[in-house]
Amino acid sequence: MVEVKNLTKCYGSIKAVDNISFTVENGEVLGFLGPNGAGKSTTMNMITGYISSTSGTVTIDGVDILEDPKEAKTKIGYLPEMPPLYVDMTVRKYLEFMFDLKKVKLPKKEHIEEVMRLVRITEQSERVIKNLSKGYRQRVGFAQALLGNPPVLILDEPTVGLDPKQIIEIRKLIKSLGQKHTVIFSSHVLSEISATCDRIIVISKGKIVADAKTDELSTAVAGEQRLSLVVEGNSADVLSSIKKIPAVVRVVKERDMANGSAKYIVRYENGKDIRKEVFNAIVRIGAAILDMQSSNETLEDVFLDLTTRDESLNDGGKN
Repeated sequence: MVEVKNLTKCYGSIKAVDNISFTVENGEVLGFLGPNGAGKSTTMNMITGYISSTSGTVTIDGVDILEDPKEAKTKIGYLPEMPPLYVDMTVRKYLEFMFDLKKVKLPKKEHIEEVMRLVRITEQSERVIKNLSKGYRQRVGFAQALLGNPPVLILDEPTVGLDPKQIIEIRKLIKSLGQKHTVIFSSHVLSEISATCDRIIVISKGKIVADAKTDELSTAVAGEQRLSLVVEGNSADVLSSIKKIPAVVRVVKERDMANGSAKYIVRYENGKDIRKEVFNAIVRIGAAILDMQSSNETLEDVFLDLTTRDESLNDGGKN
């Protein structure tokens, strides 16, 4: 189990990570999601003990990463965004070197064979790493992280730069690793997180802005449903009439369309059905509904809303 409490990292007056707390249970695959510069890599580096925190604590299976770093790090397998490879070595020699460096106490030859088989690089074992594709280099990085069978795996942007086929293979690998390890997987790519992880934490500007199961995130965060409308009529009248419906949380005109029509997004309370009320409201102002579709908030919508909320407020509360 990984427990993060009130973790903060400051660089001068800038807070890269701002008082965040979360727990990752044994066997859980946690997605750590946020835009570039949100504080993901800084958090990963503090969890692994690569950098120290300004304040707060990180414990790995009950061991504090700063108080007993040697013991805590034996419980972690870390794959940074750029895998730490010695590219002039063969795959096998590199893994043997990392095995010795980590002082793994398992049978050396058998354990390395097992790790190579798990990440499917056995056939590449005698090849020099610099001659491997990026996808295979990433697998070698996974292999070194798995040496010693650490209970916790920290993966920082593990699919960056890979082609679609390689990304699918790495996804499958991460899912399989989640059966025996606790995994924290950071990314700024929503599709990677949602396809791989049991739970998602969204971080923005150093703060956690959402924490929920992957299939519950949109409902847990948004607390709303969406209605998409295409209406022909005066925009001000359309907006005004829909806003008067009690269950409506907010309504925006998304864009103008052909022939005097426009597309509107109506957000309304969960558990309600406002279609009849919207229809009657539009009829009363003499406008015409050309299209109406009801849908739940998508993960993409939630992510954009969470990570751009401050900008929206600074623009005068548009949306």
